[in-house]
Amino acid sequence: MRNLIIVDNPQNWPLQIPEVEVISSRTYLTDPQFSKQRRVRVYNLCRSYRYQRVGYYVSLLAEARGHQPLPGVMAIQDLKSRTIVRITSDDLDDLIQKSFSSIQSSHFTLSIYFGKNVAKRYDRLSQQLFSQFQAPLLRAEFVRSKQGWVLQSVNPIAAGEIPDEHRPFVVEQARRFFDRPRRIDAKKENPRYDLAILRDPKEAFPPSDERAIQKFIKAAENLGFYVEEIGKQDYGRLAEFDALFIRETTNVNHYTYRFARRAEAEDLVVIDDPESILRCTNKVFLSELLTQLGISAPKTITISEETKDRVSKELGFPCILKQPDSSFSQGVVKADNREGLERAFVTLFSSSDLLVAQEFMPTEFDWRVGILNEEVLYVCKYFMARKHWQIYERNGKRTYSGKAECIPVEETPPPVIQTALKAANAIGRGFYGVDLKETNGKVYVIEVNDNPSIDSGFEDAVLKDELYDRIMKVILDRIEQQKERGIPSKKN
Repeated sequence: MRNLIIVDNPQNWPLQIPEVEVISSRTYLTDPQFSKQRRVRVYNLCRSYRYQRVGYYVSLLAEARGHQPLPGVMAIQDLKSRTIVRITSDDLDDLIQKSFSSIQSSHFTLSIYFGKNVAKRYDRLSQQLFSQFQAPLLRAEFVRSKQGWVLQSVNPIAAGEIPDEHRPFVVEQARRFFDRPRRIDAKKENPRYDLAILRDPKEAFPPSDERAIQKFIKAAENLGFYVEEIGKQDYGRLAEFDALFIRETTNVNHYTYRFARRAEAEDLVVIDDPESILRCTNKVFLSELLTQLGISAPKTITISEETKDRVSKELGFPCILKQPDSSFSQGVVKADNREGLERAFVTLFSSSDLLVAQEFMPTEFDWRVGILNEEVLYVCKYFMARKHWQIYERNGKRTYSGKAECIPVEETPPPVIQTALKAANAIGRGFYGVDLKETNGKVYVIEVNDNPSIDSGFEDAVLKDELYDRIMKVILDRIEQQKERGIPSKKN
């Protein structure tokens, strides 16, 4: 792999790094030899990454050439985004407060050189910020507020701005960075494509258990993928892969959504795609969508603090209240009377300006239809927890669930399949779990979930390993389709 450092003017480059070529941005952009080369890593150290400036075009054309730019265009956009900076500050809040607990001033500047700081105690924070923003030389500005330290801005450092006393350290970190073993060099038997599986092994209620994850990995490897499990800290590495498969509970106000958005922007095949996450995780949207399409659902109204009196008048008791982004029965409350309703309002309105209120429709079980690419993969019956009105019952730190029964698709009542497909296809062509109730001969859609559960011994009880094979085959087919449209593989 050829390593190139791109700068505005090599004559002003103050560092000598062994076995690394330093060339000008103009040369990289205009010399035809660079457009023909493969297996190139481009370290963009131009002074400015502003839109349509030379530094911006270095990363943009590097991506078009199939090179590996650092930073990529998405990382450049992140550097400019105050929203991304604020979200990053929130995500790293515990680490930020711990790192600066002994600092007495109201302002602190952290210089980050290839993920490191001259003070070793800031290495962990430096690495996290480098992973997020992916520029080789960064300057992060922090300010102290009443609530504690806050990340205010992140900007690239021009090589000429590196203090003289820091230069030996920067050279050493650059040398270590360029010499370190790369994931791509450790692959086995030249795999066709690279697949990242995003998951959190510590998640309390993950969409897939460990055994299911291993089945996904095996299925993908059988199709020629190199598979790597990644986590929150690997945001900056997405450009290394051809596809992202999210097996962690998704939410719009969560890093899973940012992973999906960045993966899509980097032309990765991604399941769950950001639009599906956005649509499925908000029950206000789903309620409106089902109404507009004329898909049967329990009577549902969207309420605010000003319109909450509609619930008792229009739905009566018992009724169900849901936070728009509730999942796995969390953020869902059953109100049996007016007193219970008022208590639910206090709890749920504290975190959302809108709530979804729904008529209570008791059934012995809920249908779950798993759909990918507009095709049904599996059908399950999820029975209610014993003496409870939901599939899950949470009692303190313990969680109880009803049994699950997977049945062949062909043995499922046709109205269940037809209704599930209509609802899922209105969202997109992603991977969905449609929850439905069947009562008095009629089928009702409760919700459409992205990131549906696939646990070993449950959803795979009918298809067995074929379920994992079929899901991985869809990802492979989509990569091949991209390749036919001229989108290059990340392998080079």
